[in-house]
This record gives sequence, C-alpha cells and structure tokens, in this order.
Amino acid sequence: MHAEVGDKLIVEGTHQGEPQRIGIVRELRHEDGTPPYVVHWLGTDQETLVYPGPDAHVVHGEA
Repeated sequence: MHAEVGDKLIVEGTHQGEPQRIGIVRELRHEDGTPPYVVHWLGTDQETLVYPGPDAHVVHGEA
C-alpha cells in the first residue's frame, strides 16, 4: 500500500452493517508512502496513527 498526503484512506466495515471509515492522510512516516500514516478521520474529527490492514485501501487524489 502506498499513499500521499491528501489521499483518502478507506477502511471497510469488518461486520455486516458496519459502515466504512473514511479518513484523509495528513502525514507520512516513510518517504516511499508506505504505512503507517497519520489520518484525520471524517465524522469523528480525530487524528490517529494508522497501520492499515487488509480491509483498507487508498483512493489517490480525490480528497
């Protein structure tokens, strides 16, 4: 997985009926764009350090 600042990180719900979590990548910890990322979560207005799992994907340039 690779991201740039401003990309969306989308984490799919792991249980039926659980909504997606959508965040904006605010900071990279590695120059090559690999995780972890500092993400600002939409809806909760929180920022967290994220190590995305297999239920996550990056949407480039649409933030």
